[in-house]
Amino acid sequence: MLDETDREIVEILLRDSRTSLKELAQAVGLSSPSVSERLRRLEERGVIRGFTVEVDAKALGFAIQAIVRIKPLPGKLHVVQKLIEETPQFGECDKVTGDDCFVARLYVRSIEELDGLLDRIADKAETSTAIVKSQPIPRRAPPLQSS
Repeated sequence: MLDETDREIVEILLRDSRTSLKELAQAVGLSSPSVSERLRRLEERGVIRGFTVEVDAKALGFAIQAIVRIKPLPGKLHVVQKLIEETPQFGECDKVTGDDCFVARLYVRSIEELDGLLDRIADKAETSTAIVKSQPIPRRAPPLQSS
């Protein structure tokens, strides 16, 4: 569980991971060394896994995002997983229960590129693809407080 100060620190960093120790300390009413120690403990506990940059895929030329459900053919699970891991256009992938084994997000520049990537999987898995029109809720952290 997080105490109120830890929760505040994490919320501030979720808004801007580049917030300085000095700014964090001022915001939560502690000294910079105290905030630094709290950050170290949050990292050790695995609450904070890293500080990152959010990149706009469209600004990099990836005009299309697709959600792909992937059901490997019998005996092909590990081959398909390795192929997904080695394909940089897969921005994220979850191994899930149910009919499909994987649900992945692909970033591509064109429908032709999407087709080419899916063709590489076609003899190893069944796929179902949906083009993302918009993202009303972008990836976000889970609630920091219990309801």
